[in-house]
Amino acid sequence: MRQRPDKQLILDSLAAIARGAGRPPSRSEFASLSGISEHSVLQFFPNWNSALRAAGLSPYTLNLRLEDRELLEDWGCAVRRNRAIPARRAYRHLGKFDHRTFERRFGPWSQLPEVFRNFAQSKPEWADVLALLPVSAPKPVHPGPVGARFSLPRETKGASHAPANPGLRALDSRTRSAEGASPSSPARQGWVKSKKIMSTVGAPPNSPRNRQSPSTSPPSKVRYPPLDHRPIYGQPMDFRGLRHEPVNEQGVVLLFGMVARELGYTVEAVQSGFPDCEAKRQIAPQRWQRVHLEFEFESRNFRDHGHSLTGCDVIVCWRHNWPDCPPHIEILELSSLIKSLPTSND
Repeated sequence: MRQRPDKQLILDSLAAIARGAGRPPSRSEFASLSGISEHSVLQFFPNWNSALRAAGLSPYTLNLRLEDRELLEDWGCAVRRNRAIPARRAYRHLGKFDHRTFERRFGPWSQLPEVFRNFAQSKPEWADVLALLPVSAPKPVHPGPVGARFSLPRETKGASHAPANPGLRALDSRTRSAEGASPSSPARQGWVKSKKIMSTVGAPPNSPRNRQSPSTSPPSKVRYPPLDHRPIYGQPMDFRGLRHEPVNEQGVVLLFGMVARELGYTVEAVQSGFPDCEAKRQIAPQRWQRVHLEFEFESRNFRDHGHSLTGCDVIVCWRHNWPDCPPHIEILELSSLIKSLPTSND
């Protein structure tokens, strides 16, 4: 059985990690590098900063609100030292901040090169870093939205039937080529979908083409390009006060808070470090036990974030997709569990 860490081992480990990093470690960094859980630290100290002070270190203040500039400059310095875009795990050793801070602020890790490019494009001191980033591909120019209002030129005697608008000429040529394709070809199938949407363009308002019968429904697999600077929602589910399925870790936290009592949990504390949550759950009549929870959108994010396997009892996620999860870590998949719960509190 592994020996339980004592107070002196914790202090020595804090000092050693701080020497290697050149700064006090965060909770998640300490748990990952030392293998000592935060729960073990709190057996000897009232809070994390007290442990740092006892080890002769300055209190950890990186959980304060940071300016975008500070985050992006640190990420740029990490790229410069690495001579390439660092993965999350590599950034933990090259940078000063938690990668989740970047993802909460700027979106997925894969978007950081583009975010940094926009930040540094007019700053010559970052020219060497910009040269290491991939060249951003130009965004495709999408035609106007289907059904957008536009007027067709009036036909004149002897005039060609080809539309004067170049965009309409392109559409006309595509539909003609699709009509000549076999019924099973992708071009023909694409035309069928487009025809359902666009068959009313240019038709008189009261024509039969513009009168939809009550039994007619819109195509079920139509997809539109996302608009910039608009929030993205999950699948509608109308579960109590939550209209849509979660699309990120924050949504999982909110949903768990809504159903924790029904699942047998009572929350003691939530924090930004690892593990995210300290809770208690009922194990017998009038008997409860402390557990440590980590919130993730997908269970395999726990692995991707490089968390310690010894500091967490339960992963609370929306979707379980980590078949190789260690057997001692429980999985609480909310997308499955809420199906057995009433959708309303009434």
